[in-house]
Amino acid sequence: MAEKSKYTKRPDGRKFEELRKMTAKVGVVKEADGSAMFSFGEGKEATTAFAAVYGPRTLHPQHMQNPRTGILRVNYDMLSFSVNERARPGPNKRSKEISEVSKWALGNVLELKDFPNTVIDVFISITQANASTRCAGINAASMALAHAGVPMKELVGSVSIGKMDRTLVVDVNKKEEDYEEGEGPTDIAMAFTSRGQNVSLMQLDGKIRPKELKEAVEMGQKAAMEIIKVQTKALKDVRGDVKK
Repeated sequence: MAEKSKYTKRPDGRKFEELRKMTAKVGVVKEADGSAMFSFGEGKEATTAFAAVYGPRTLHPQHMQNPRTGILRVNYDMLSFSVNERARPGPNKRSKEISEVSKWALGNVLELKDFPNTVIDVFISITQANASTRCAGINAASMALAHAGVPMKELVGSVSIGKMDRTLVVDVNKKEEDYEEGEGPTDIAMAFTSRGQNVSLMQLDGKIRPKELKEAVEMGQKAAMEIIKVQTKALKDVRGDVKK
């Protein structure tokens, strides 16, 4: 007989497959070519990300240019006041890693070959953190790129799937991220494309069985489509019509 999970209730009262309330806005940074805000949760319990896009613009220095395609650069940063304990300002190993995985998640949906010798810069700033920050950042960046008019095959929706002991949950918060009972926590950051519903990111922190991973991907895909609906509505509110 299979052992029951010790994790039977989420601290914020959500169902296991329920996302936090989502908020999305476009055009939040006037100086940028495109910008957006995306948040999971409300008030002091939210995870909030802002993304600003600049470009395509000529890449300097010239020796870094690619005559066959444009280049995407992503910079992820948690602002010092985004967590209860003041975060150390400036780049670190974690922020560099998340910058790279965010670039992977977004790069495949962009038509960069249309812009040789150029660069598109995406700056992601986390202003409030309650876990799932890389996912919120990817969601904000996807909208910001669309708002900037960068040709995109699809939008990208990102969500975290956690395993608390033996229970899979959608959209992990900080208390769940720190859960230590039983088998402990496992956190999987996922991203999916809007049309093909293909995986554009999967990053595992912890341990999970193959059967559980299959279920987690299914849960993540379903949640990502809900996120993409929120992204699309925010873009439609600004532009009038954005094809999903």
